[in-house]
Amino acid sequence: MYKIIALLLLALPSAAQAGAQAYEKLDNSAKSTLRKAVGDTSSMRLAFANESDAHAWISEMSQRMQKRIPDEFMRVLFLKTLHYEATRAGLDPQLVLGLTQVESGFKKYAISSAGARGYMQVMPFWLKEIGNKGDNLFDMRTNLRFGCTILRFYLDREKGDLFRALGRYNGSLGKAEYPNMVVGAWRNHWAFQAPSKTAQNTINTPG
Repeated sequence: MYKIIALLLLALPSAAQAGAQAYEKLDNSAKSTLRKAVGDTSSMRLAFANESDAHAWISEMSQRMQKRIPDEFMRVLFLKTLHYEATRAGLDPQLVLGLTQVESGFKKYAISSAGARGYMQVMPFWLKEIGNKGDNLFDMRTNLRFGCTILRFYLDREKGDLFRALGRYNGSLGKAEYPNMVVGAWRNHWAFQAPSKTAQNTINTPG
């Protein structure tokens, strides 16, 4: 009985401690580019140097995330989806893990006080601006696709300035607290170097 109640509670939307992207009017060119980016539903192909690196990353991140997403199948699926969407958008997957930790604590059904939804706390207005009919921000891949695309958009707008891009993403542009939290989570919890890169670095290090 208690187990059933616990599962039902997990399924309910939960409050998130994040802010929210502020609505900014987009020109038609930006809308078209972003709409195309979120509309691509091609099969996922993970971008690793080799199969060994892929296994090492997923295994390590899965272990670190075990308490946050207890179900192994869903945890691995989440990590594969996040890695694909992050690299597809030209983002460091570990950065996106840090952002997701701060935004929602890895809660699929998290809802902020401003109405931002899901893992990466995407505001519903983005569905109208760049989404397609039937898009659901509580769907794992949809949420990660939108979140990574939006962060990439803000990074480009801010000419690669991560501090300002993160501020825009959170709706707190110019304030240090949120960017510092994301970068802190990225560096302290999710930093990772693939074994092949470690070996390469060791080989190339002058004796």
